Formats: sequence, C-alpha cells, structure tokens
Amino acid sequence: MGFGVFIHRSDSVYDDSPAEQYQFPSQYLGRAQTVVGDWIVYLEPSKVRAARGYFAIAKVQQIIPDPVAPGMYLALIEPSSYLEFATPVPFSDYDGIVERGILNEQGRISGRAQSAVRPISPSDFDRIISRGMDETVQILPRTGEAAPPSQFDEEQTPFQLEETRDRLNYLTSRIVRDRTFRRIVLSAYDQRCAVTGLKLINGGGRAEVDAAHIRPVEADGPDIINNGIALSGTAHWMFDRGLISIADDLEILISREVNDLESVRTLINKTGYALPPQRKLQRPHPHFLKWHRDNCFKR
Repeated sequence: MGFGVFIHRSDSVYDDSPAEQYQFPSQYLGRAQTVVGDWIVYLEPSKVRAARGYFAIAKVQQIIPDPVAPGMYLALIEPSSYLEFATPVPFSDYDGIVERGILNEQGRISGRAQSAVRPISPSDFDRIISRGMDETVQILPRTGEAAPPSQFDEEQTPFQLEETRDRLNYLTSRIVRDRTFRRIVLSAYDQRCAVTGLKLINGGGRAEVDAAHIRPVEADGPDIINNGIALSGTAHWMFDRGLISIADDLEILISREVNDLESVRTLINKTGYALPPQRKLQRPHPHFLKWHRDNCFKR
C-alpha cells in the first residue's frame, strides 16, 4: 500500500465521481493497485478554467474492471472518506513545485508528471494535505502538465510516514470534517443563506448560517460541496424536517404540512429559487436533491 495522485478534471470524458469512483485505462492498473486500502490526493490541472490544483483526498477501497467499458477500470472510493481541502493547493506555489517527486535530478519536471495515476511519497503527500487544511494559508487532463523549473534538496524526515498517518487520523474525525465542510460550503455560497438570501455576520465576524448536508452523514451523505447548501438556522431546521425541499432546477418547495404557509413564504427570497454558488460545478447535485425529496420532504 502507498499514497497516490489521481488527476481529475471537471469536464473529463471519463466516468468519474471523485467521492465515489475514478475511471482509468488498463495502462494505469499496476500503479492504481498499489494504493488500494490507502489514500490518494486529487489534482485538477491548470488547463481547467479556474483550476483548483490539489483539491481533495480520498481512500481507495478496491479496484474493479468497469462493467460497461471494456479495457477500463474503476477505483472505488471508500464511503465517507472523500474530503475537499479548505484551501486548494496549487501545483506550484511560493516554495516551488509542491509534489517534488515529479522532479528529475536537474530539478525539472519529469515524465512522471504526465501520469494521471501515480505514486506519491509520504513527504509530498503530507506537504499537500498540510497546506490544504491550513486555515492560515491564502493563497491535467489524463496527462500531466509542465511548470517552471525548480531545484530542491529534500531530506527524508524520520518517521514521516507515521506523522502522515497521524494527520490522516485527525482528518477522519467528524469534528474536523464538519469544520472543513462548513468552510467549503460557506465560501461557495458567500456566507449567504440559499433559501432566505440573507447574509448576516455577527459581532465576532462569524456568519450566522449553517453548512447543511442535503443527504445527511447519517444516511451516508458525503462531505462534498454538491451535497452541501448554506442555510440560516430556521431554514436549516425546516429543511432537515422536510418542511421545505429543493427541486432539480433549484425551485424551493414547501410541504403541505406547513401550518403557517404565508410566514414561510415570506422567509423565502423573492426569486423562489435557492441561490446557488457562482461556480456551476459547486451547485447542489440532482442526485442528492432527489434523495432529500424522496426521503425527507413531507409532500
């Protein structure tokens, strides 16, 4: 077992769903098998508009032949292991190339960067997740990409693997995952409630809005932005109890069981639709919205 990198782009022709599965051709099978039971980091290349760089981690549960695409394989992601970074990590930052294992002896990008599935050293993996989860930091298709030359003299840190495992144990805690999920969701929604449209900030600078899971964690809902929505306290309470829901086109639905229909209507923003993030790929996914309507909404 070992750590790895999976290159993923949002407009990929591959059948990818980062929180669930990653599709790849047979040429990468050997490399992919080395990360089964272990963690990978997702990389979105700079050729993608507004690319996030290294943007999430996940644990590979198993690899199977793709049942509908001959010659292709699926890396199945362990349920609830996927977690997006609070701060996406660029391919190259203030300290040069972040994934130093792709550099050759001359300090230049090597052919390893062209591999959509590749191993990564514990030190590189640790560096990426440290920066991705650091709240103080502001900052390729199935092929890699070039970056400015850079030279490094990296020393192997004793017990690096153990330290990385400790950090991963930390990232799997519910408290940490909820905190990270909140940051991601509130950032995508500009700290504004998607139902009421209100953006309220308290005296301490904290947004008075929750990061709600559309499909709850208790029902195997993943910590992914498309399963999240920013809701004020009252809207969150009504959403969890099925008094309101959201259609695939984001129209806000009101349950017939609401006892004060007019008051609820006054809470909803004037458009009658949930206010989505600006980035289309961050909007609620119909799959999760349907789950909420089928399992929570009181029609």
